[in-house]
Amino acid sequence: MLLSWIMGFSILGSLGAIAGAALLLLFPAQTRRLVVPGLLSYATGTLLGAAFLGMIPAALQQAPARAVTGTVLAGIVAFFLLEKLLLWRHCHDSDCAVHSRPAPLILIGDAFHNFVDGVVIAAAFMNSITLGVVTSLAVVAHEVPQEAGDFGILLDSNYSRGRALLLNTLSATATVPGALIAYFWLDEVRYAVPYILGLSAASFIYIATADLMPVLHQQVARAASLRQFMLLLAGIGTIAAFQLGK
Repeated sequence: MLLSWIMGFSILGSLGAIAGAALLLLFPAQTRRLVVPGLLSYATGTLLGAAFLGMIPAALQQAPARAVTGTVLAGIVAFFLLEKLLLWRHCHDSDCAVHSRPAPLILIGDAFHNFVDGVVIAAAFMNSITLGVVTSLAVVAHEVPQEAGDFGILLDSNYSRGRALLLNTLSATATVPGALIAYFWLDEVRYAVPYILGLSAASFIYIATADLMPVLHQQVARAASLRQFMLLLAGIGTIAAFQLGK
């Protein structure tokens, strides 16, 4: 039963994000420029909410506070290093330095990130169904605009739409083996679950603060800032509603 939940939401986290990104690309470029900042604002809220309202409290119930907070800190430092290796960068700006890299490197980095997302989803579900759903929601929310950005990179690299879709889909399916490996490994050593949750929280915090928020700060108009703030709160509120309803 638990494996079914993990597999179902891992597939949703990967192929659902691809479907959402593909749908987003059907809109004109001007419409996408209006929609994407809103998606990023909402995703930022879901990531922060999942980390601070779901993962960290769940980890603290199973391991000492110093060990959990140390894991979160170590995770943030590790993701900084991964970003330096271009394996973790979530870029949504056409002028981003990542976009100057070869498309295959982007796909490899994205596959690695999706594999880790699978581990994150599995660890969350092994703690509780509610936390698993919350975590999967946060994964989908931040992957949709990211996958749309990856499509843009591939199209700019002269890939056809069909080939770009195929390669992005293959990269996204790395979520499923990540979840499977984590399920069978963590099922044997459940003491590792709170530390995996700490690392997962670190990844969500890092993506929200190091990658998404700087993009949001590029819009300085009052109306845009207010809209971003409200959508960020809506993302946090969505996670809080799930947590309160469990």
